Amino acid sequence: MSTLKIKKGDTVKVIAGKDKDKEGKVIAVNKKDNTVLVEGINMVTKHTKPSMANQQGGIVHQEGPVDISNVMYVHKGKATRVGFKMDGDKKVRFAKSTGDVID
Repeated sequence: MSTLKIKKGDTVKVIAGKDKDKEGKVIAVNKKDNTVLVEGINMVTKHTKPSMANQQGGIVHQEGPVDISNVMYVHKGKATRVGFKMDGDKKVRFAKSTGDVID
């Protein structure tokens, strides 16, 4: 399985869909489905039954998954593509626009 270019904690910009041009932080990455959860993006309404964890139940607003191809990494306030290169014997991500190592 290939390595994904977006990780949990990254700031990303949505480049397609109803939330286009919005930015947010990645909450979770689903490698199997190639989707990400971004805080405040693709908000969906979920109806929950009362349970032991949630005594009240009712309507809950939460983030829905966004395809990873519809988000772009934000580096220094600008959306950029992400690449991989070898830094010594370590594989690192870098921003293609500036060449800066991300992590």
